[in-house]
Amino acid sequence: QVQLVESGGGLVQAGGSLRLSCTASGRTFSSYHVGWFRQAPGKEREFVAAISWSGDSTYYRDSVKGRFTISRDNAKNTVYLQMNSLKPEDTAVYYCAAAFLVAPSDYADEYNYWGQGTQVTVSS
Repeated sequence: QVQLVESGGGLVQAGGSLRLSCTASGRTFSSYHVGWFRQAPGKEREFVAAISWSGDSTYYRDSVKGRFTISRDNAKNTVYLQMNSLKPEDTAVYYCAAAFLVAPSDYADEYNYWGQGTQVTVSS
């Protein structure tokens, strides 16, 4: 069993930065791939980024490549999402999720554990 808690969301102006954290309970967290997803009002939940259990492999949706960076510190049971050059269209509730898979996935249905989400609002 893995429990996830996101933090670090908030209100920021366009062009600003935020760093989201996803902290997990459970000694086996380092065995899980972790993904970040987001959901804006009236829209479907969408994949943002994912990282392998070792941190060696990372994946991003095209619209955040070059602006967002996913990383993890398994000693702290934490995955980070550094978000730079934020745009109003990045506004959403951001969720982290963990999965025990062969490889990280961009499909939300393949993730077993989810956090409660943290709101990110980017003003223009």
